[in-house]
Amino acid sequence: MSFPHRRPTAMALAALLVAAIVAACGAAEPSVTPTKLVVGLGYIPSVQFAQFYLAQQAGYYADAGLQVEFQNKIDPDLIPLVGAGKIDVGIGDGTSVMPAVSNGIPVRYIATIYGRFPNIVFAKASSGIRTASDLAGKRIGTPGRYGSGWILLQAMLGTGGLTTGDVEIIEYPDFTQRAAVEPGAVDAATGFSNNEPVQMELAGTATVVLHIDNAIALPGPGLIAGTSTLEAKHDAIAGFVAATLRAMDEIKGNPKAGLDAAIKAVPELAKDRDAQAAVLTATIESWSGPLQATLGLGAIDSQGWTASTQVLDHMKLLLKPVDVDQLVRTDLLPARD
Repeated sequence: MSFPHRRPTAMALAALLVAAIVAACGAAEPSVTPTKLVVGLGYIPSVQFAQFYLAQQAGYYADAGLQVEFQNKIDPDLIPLVGAGKIDVGIGDGTSVMPAVSNGIPVRYIATIYGRFPNIVFAKASSGIRTASDLAGKRIGTPGRYGSGWILLQAMLGTGGLTTGDVEIIEYPDFTQRAAVEPGAVDAATGFSNNEPVQMELAGTATVVLHIDNAIALPGPGLIAGTSTLEAKHDAIAGFVAATLRAMDEIKGNPKAGLDAAIKAVPELAKDRDAQAAVLTATIESWSGPLQATLGLGAIDSQGWTASTQVLDHMKLLLKPVDVDQLVRTDLLPARD
């Protein structure tokens, strides 16, 4: 017995069409909500953070499934906020991480940004200062008796057989040491190799710079995160580290890309592009110490950290002894070939 042929309804045809499209193209994957990371940078937005701006603008963070928000904080404020989980990732001075961990703040250093210690003592070339021992009896400007600059100054004086009692310390809480050195209000000051000396040279004032690297291997600023945050967002933070180091490698090969990204993020930097380019050049030079030159940007010098804890302990800057395993983690760094 045969049945009469029935034409499909319009609804049935639509259903067949949808089924055919799904079969041909595959079912749409559900969208993934990016992981938000609050990232603490330094006190003032500047070209020194070009790698973060480039990674954001080029979509490297987005490609890693991240939504990144930048905040600017000074180091003494940032480290406790990172330890408390209020900021996910930050830039912290290695010499600040050690006392913080010694005092029970749960942070870890997870990637090196400055392979060469950037803190320095600088003076006008006409000052006659050439070595640490020449600082005896001199007036030295510094933002305050805290942080990496203060540790650097004490260590620097120590290499010349001096202490802070052998010099006159003048504090500049508003970070105006350069403005004090140029007119002679102080004989020398603490600063950064990629900041004050660069600016003074561009302005026509010859400078002398005292580095600590050859005497003491103090760890420079790097990325830090709280221990609880590392457990909760390990893969996201590893993605952030990899994206940031990718941007650093790109800028190292093409500084203009970093300068353009910084100016896009901080438009007022365009007012003196040549000066900003000089600062960025000095910054890039500070990214690579001997270890980073061998193993790649971001590499952590665990032996240097161990030696530095002994230095800070000798300076009585640690509440209790800490070892390298309490300070650094290398599992957030990308694998190297």
